[in-house]
Amino acid sequence: MEPAYEPASINASEAIQQLINQVETVIRGKRHQVELVITCLLAGGHILMEDNPGTGKTVLARTLSQSISGEGNGGHVLFKRIQFTPDLLPMDLIGTHIFDDRNKEFVFKKGPLFCNVLLADEINRASPKVQSALLEAMAEHQITSGDATLKLEQLFFAIATQNPIEMEGTYPLPAAQLDRFYMKIKFGYVDEETELDIYRDYLNISHNLTGLQQVLSMEDILALQQQSEHVFVHDEVVRAVSHIVRGTRTHADVSLGASTRSGIAFLKCLRAYALIKGRTFVIEDDVKDIAYAVLEHRLIYRNKDGREKALDSIINKETDRLAKLKLYA
Repeated sequence: MEPAYEPASINASEAIQQLINQVETVIRGKRHQVELVITCLLAGGHILMEDNPGTGKTVLARTLSQSISGEGNGGHVLFKRIQFTPDLLPMDLIGTHIFDDRNKEFVFKKGPLFCNVLLADEINRASPKVQSALLEAMAEHQITSGDATLKLEQLFFAIATQNPIEMEGTYPLPAAQLDRFYMKIKFGYVDEETELDIYRDYLNISHNLTGLQQVLSMEDILALQQQSEHVFVHDEVVRAVSHIVRGTRTHADVSLGASTRSGIAFLKCLRAYALIKGRTFVIEDDVKDIAYAVLEHRLIYRNKDGREKALDSIINKETDRLAKLKLYA
């Protein structure tokens, strides 16, 4: 039987569909990737996107932020973009104290981390010291400047990008920071027909980006985040998540497996993903749909050539087991 839970205060399915439709007026042929980004948003996490330049990663972040209304910034949620470079300093993210000549005192000028949606572009080009400043913001929802600890906005969603090419002079993200990203996805190129459609309609797509409607408010997003927490997860699905996470620690091709934190992130994303799919309960297919995006970047492999086979074998074993159980039959 289906679990009896009715979302309150906002029609989740309708609201999420409005947001996806709005994003797709600009981002064409990337439905699954858009759903995964919104999954991380509703799960209260952050996402890392890795792909070649020009595939739409930056445009997606801007489109998403401009589709949500909030205080300030012309009625939009506050969107900030940081281009990470080797000479970037932590204060360029956090902010710094400047002297107020009128009041004869130092005042804190907030940096770009104080926003609602953050695009951290080419994050691996910044030094580890700068990356650690972002790590605190992502993990603890706060920043430290001197002796003061300052809370970030209630809605804080980081979208980081990195290119798989031109790796010279970059600083690979340490395992501790990678573990803070709920998902890592590859944006990828669109299929040939979609690409032709983009070429034929690029003027309208550009116009859509500048004239995006605000289909949801910040309060709606926070309400959807709360609703995702109430999505039902069958105990056998929880058991499957546990088996998958623990399986990564014992597989012969994996030298560093997934942490307990990753299992919690997995469950949060499953709840959010089910909500995006219009359900108030998680099904077996949800596990298979998002498992790779949640776990792959957290693992260190002994044999890089067989990395996909290693994780796929662990995931498939559990999803096959769940399918035989027929949880909601």
